Amino acid sequence: MRETYNLEFKEKISNSFLKTVTAFANYHGGRIIFGISDKGEIIGLANVSATALAIENKINDSITPKINYSIKLDEGTKTIELTVYPGNQVPYFYNSKTYKRNDTSTIEVDSYELKRLILLGENQSFDSLPSSGKNLKFGYLENKFKEIVGIDGIDKDVLKTLELMNKDENFTNAGCLLADQNEFNIIDIVRFGEDQDIILSRKQIKNISILEAYDLAVEKYREYYQFEIINGAYRERKEVIPENAFREAVANALVHRDWMRSSYIQVSMNKEKIIISSPGGLPKELSEREYLDSQISIMRNPVIGNVFFRLDIIESFGTGIRRIKNSYRKSNKKPLFKIFENSIEISLPVISGIEELSDDQNLVYHALENKELASSTLSEITGFGKNKVLELVETLIELGYVKKVGSGRGTKYATR
Repeated sequence: MRETYNLEFKEKISNSFLKTVTAFANYHGGRIIFGISDKGEIIGLANVSATALAIENKINDSITPKINYSIKLDEGTKTIELTVYPGNQVPYFYNSKTYKRNDTSTIEVDSYELKRLILLGENQSFDSLPSSGKNLKFGYLENKFKEIVGIDGIDKDVLKTLELMNKDENFTNAGCLLADQNEFNIIDIVRFGEDQDIILSRKQIKNISILEAYDLAVEKYREYYQFEIINGAYRERKEVIPENAFREAVANALVHRDWMRSSYIQVSMNKEKIIISSPGGLPKELSEREYLDSQISIMRNPVIGNVFFRLDIIESFGTGIRRIKNSYRKSNKKPLFKIFENSIEISLPVISGIEELSDDQNLVYHALENKELASSTLSEITGFGKNKVLELVETLIELGYVKKVGSGRGTKYATR
C-alpha cells in the first residue's frame, strides 16, 4: 500500500494533517490513515481512542467552515482511518490558508485558485460576474442574432435577458467576452510543417468578440483542411478533418474554458491532426467518464453557453463530445480526448477521406504516405503493372489525395 492523490499515511498525530484534511474537503475528498508510515508499514498507535478524540477536536477547532468527515478505529492494527468528504462550502481554511493536493503532497493554493474556489463555493460562474467594461459595443453579436434568431437589434433589455448586463446595468464578464472589443486572449492558431520546430504560420486572436474568434478559427480550418475537386460538371468539397468535429471542439473550448486564466485556447495544426487545448480542467462535479460519455454537462460558463445555444453553434448542453465522436463514426481513425488537471486536449486526426477509396486506391495511397515515389517503385511495392499504377495515381490526383512532384523522367508522386 502506498500514498496516492487521495490517500495519505501518518505515523502519529500532528497539526500538519489538518492541511491535507482541508485539501480533501476543497476537492474530491480522501482518506488519512494514522498509525502507518510513509512507506505503508503498519506502526500502530499507543492509544487509539484518545488519538481519535484528539483528531476530532483538532478538526472541529481548526478548520472553517465545518467539514463532513468520519472516523473509523481498528483496535486490531491500532490504526485510525479518517475519511474526509468533498464539501459544498469551499474554500475551507486552516489557519487562514487553504490547500490542495499535488500528487501525494499537500500545497497551499495560489491566488488564482483561491478565486476559483470562492466562485465555486458561492455557486457563481466567472462569466456571470460584473466586469469593469464600459461603453461596450455588440455589432458582431447583433448581426449574428439578426441573421439566425431574427431579432431587429440588441438593446439593454436584450442584453439583460442574455445576462450580458445585470439589473444595475453593469456589463458582465460574458458581456465583455461577446463585445466587439475586450481585453481577453482567445485563440492561438499555429500551423506546423514537418515537425514542431517548423512554424508555417501563426495567428493569435485576441481582444475581439469570441463569436468572431470562433468564425476566424473556422476560416483557418477551411484554408488548410478543405479543398474542392472537379467531378464532371460539378465542384465537390472535400475535407480531410470533419468540419463538424472542429466546430464542436472549438465551441466546446470557448464555452467550457477557464476565462480567469489569461492563456489562449491553443489550436495546433499539422499534416496528421489538429489539437485543441483548452485552459482549465474538468469542473469539480464532473468525472472524466461522465465527460467522455456525455452523460451530464456541468457548464463552466453558462451565460456564454446560452448565447451559443441560441445561435445554433452548440446543439444542446452536454452533446459536444458525442457529436465530435459521431463525426468520425465511419472512419477507422478516432478523435482522442486527454484530461489534465489544468487543461483539456482534443485531438482530431486527419482521415483524408481514404475510407471512400477502393482497395487498390488505398494500397497506392498508403504506399505514398510520408514519401515521394516514382511509378516504377509503386509498381514494385503494390505488385500492379505500370499502366494500372498510373491509372490509379491519376485518379487519386483528380480526387485531391495525391500530387505530382517534378516532371519527365524525374516525376514522382506524394500524398497531399
